[in-house]
Amino acid sequence: MQDPDPLPWGALDRFQAHFIVKKDSGTAVGNFVAKTKLTTKGHFAAKTVQKVEWVGAGSLSSKLNADDELNEMIAKQSIKDATIYVEPTDGAIRIRNKWNNHLAFGITKELFDIYDRIAGHIKSV
Repeated sequence: MQDPDPLPWGALDRFQAHFIVKKDSGTAVGNFVAKTKLTTKGHFAAKTVQKVEWVGAGSLSSKLNADDELNEMIAKQSIKDATIYVEPTDGAIRIRNKWNNHLAFGITKELFDIYDRIAGHIKSV
């Protein structure tokens, strides 16, 4: 029997914007790993972000947790946009969010301001 809903072949329309901060993490890779942990309210489409906390073992996550204005800015975003990852790569630190399709892909001014503020904290570590 043939599958009534076949999977598409080839590349899918999923995109992800990466913001790269030129900073070498050296041997202290763990200092530059952080992820948002969201406290939410509501269900399904009405789900909203109430509180943002940064999870990570290094000093970057403690700096990001101390910035209340940044966390308030992130809490105003959607669940998908409020999920932010910070991780080191070869010779740089990457800031990214979740994958989006071609219709939802884009960066608003508010998101750019959030990423710019995170990049400032990365530079100060």
